[in-house]
Amino acid sequence: MRLKIIGSAAGGGFPQWNCNYRLSRQARNGAYGIESRTQSSLAASADDAGWVLFNASPDIRQQIADTPELQPAADGPLRSTPIRAVVLTNADVDHVAGLLSLRERQPFAVYATDEVLRVLEANPIFNVLDPSIVPRRVLPPDEETAIRGADGRETGIVVEGFAVPGKVALYLEDTSDPQADFSSDNGDTVGVRVTNDRDGGAAFYIPGCARIDNRLRTRLANAGCLLFDGTLYANDEMIRAGVGRKTGARMGHLSMSGGEGAIAGLADLAIGRRVFVHINNTNPVLDENSPEHAAVRAAGWEIGRDGMEIEL
Repeated sequence: MRLKIIGSAAGGGFPQWNCNYRLSRQARNGAYGIESRTQSSLAASADDAGWVLFNASPDIRQQIADTPELQPAADGPLRSTPIRAVVLTNADVDHVAGLLSLRERQPFAVYATDEVLRVLEANPIFNVLDPSIVPRRVLPPDEETAIRGADGRETGIVVEGFAVPGKVALYLEDTSDPQADFSSDNGDTVGVRVTNDRDGGAAFYIPGCARIDNRLRTRLANAGCLLFDGTLYANDEMIRAGVGRKTGARMGHLSMSGGEGAIAGLADLAIGRRVFVHINNTNPVLDENSPEHAAVRAAGWEIGRDGMEIEL
C-alpha cells in the first residue's frame, strides 16, 4: 500500500492567505528551512492506479495539480480521474469544502459517519454532487469497510473508522449559549485505520484529536505507522502569537508538547513511524531551524510535508 500526504497544514494552509505572523512572512519570502503547505489531506492506493482520498480540502485543485498520480491518465477518456473515493474524518470546512471542486459529474464515492453525512445532507450546496453519480456511503464505526468506487468495484483499500475525542465543526457551534460545550466523542470526529486487502500493512490517520484517552492508546499500541494531529506545538500558541483568542483545547486539537500533549501521551507506546500532520501556521516546528522542530525530531516524530510518501 502506498500513502501520499498531499496536504499537511491545518485550515488556511501555510502561509495562510491573510496571515502576517512571522512564519507566514518567512514562507512567502522563501526562507531556508520553511516550506509552504496546503490544507490537510492524505491519498492512499493499493495498486498505484486507483486512489482514495482522506478529506477533500479547499486546496484540492492545487493538490491534484501537484500530484501526477491524481491526474487523468494520458491515454484516458476526455473526462476521467484515478480518484475512486473520498473518506471524510469530520465535517470541518478544511476537510469537506474541496468536494465542491469535484462537482463536474465525475463518478466517485463519499464515505463518512452518519453524523458527517447528515451535515452534508443539511447543506443543499453539496447537491452539486449528484448522488446518482457520487454516492454517499456510511462508514460504520469500529468495522472494517472495503472502500469501493462509485461503480461498486473495490479499490483494495480497507478502512476502519473509530470515534476520537474532538468537537463539532466550527460553523455548527451554537454561540448563543455561553455555557455550551462543543466537544464530541460520538462520531463528529473520527480517526481511520487504513490498510489494503493484500499484505495487511496498516497506518492510522488522525488529523484531528482533542485528547488521548485509554481507548485510543489501546488502539494505537504496536501501530506500524501513525499520522497524527500536530496542529499546535503549545496549547496557548495562537494567543501568545497574537493571532487568536482560542487555545488548542478549545479548537478540539491536542498540542504536541506538554504533559498532556501528543509526544508525552504516546511516548511509551510501541509505534513505528510517527508523523505529525494538520500543522497550523503558528506552529514553530514549521521552521526546520527552530528548537521546537529539533525537540520533536529528537522525540522520534517526523514533521509531515506535502508530497511525503509512505510505503507499507
